[in-house]
Amino acid sequence: MPSRLADLIRRARRLAAERDRLVDALAADWARALRGQRLSATDLDELWAGLTEEAVRRGGAAGDGRWTAQAWRAEAQEVIARVRAKVEAALRER
Repeated sequence: MPSRLADLIRRARRLAAERDRLVDALAADWARALRGQRLSATDLDELWAGLTEEAVRRGGAAGDGRWTAQAWRAEAQEVIARVRAKVEAALRER
């Protein structure tokens, strides 16, 4: 059993690292797209809310039954929040 646990831990770390890379890449893409657009704080709030709702809608529609709607929504909100924080930090840098 310890070997199985070690394998699961390695897999979890690999998946977390991949997720971090995807969040970083997505944030960089959004920062490039939004830079210079002169969006207000309200505009950005609406953008992030819309992206979250779209992710929830698409994830729920494509769900394979392994995730509850609440779990999918929480995951989408967490990922969008991470992307948002990185994008807004990048936009403040310039």
